[in-house]
Amino acid sequence: MVAPGALVLLTPLVFGYFVGPLAIAGIIPGAIISGCAMATSSANAGGAWDNAKKYIEAGKLRVNNEIRAKGSYEHKAAIIGDTVGDPLKDTSGPALNILVKLMAIFSLVFVPFFNRYGGYVQWWARKNEWTV
Repeated sequence: MVAPGALVLLTPLVFGYFVGPLAIAGIIPGAIISGCAMATSSANAGGAWDNAKKYIEAGKLRVNNEIRAKGSYEHKAAIIGDTVGDPLKDTSGPALNILVKLMAIFSLVFVPFFNRYGGYVQWWARKNEWTV
């Protein structure tokens, strides 16, 4: 959990300092859009795998007019899918929402710092007469 936390906290700091506040204005919407899409797909995939196992356990799966229920290979595969799907549905999807909010709040807290000291890349480019 250290790596995702560091990614969320260091991305705004690094880009805000080196590129400036306009970079943060582009990073935050990108994080919100991709985080919402990943959270939605994680929650839906986890729910689908959970429902597939319940469907098989209810005896509703038919393959070549043969009912496949508990104990079948399909049920064993559905148990593995449910084992992967439960963390997606219950933890990963909701946690992405918190990560996106944390990144946005952290960026807003450091806006005065970015306005005063940010934009090192643009400053360096102007100093060396580069076009940015």
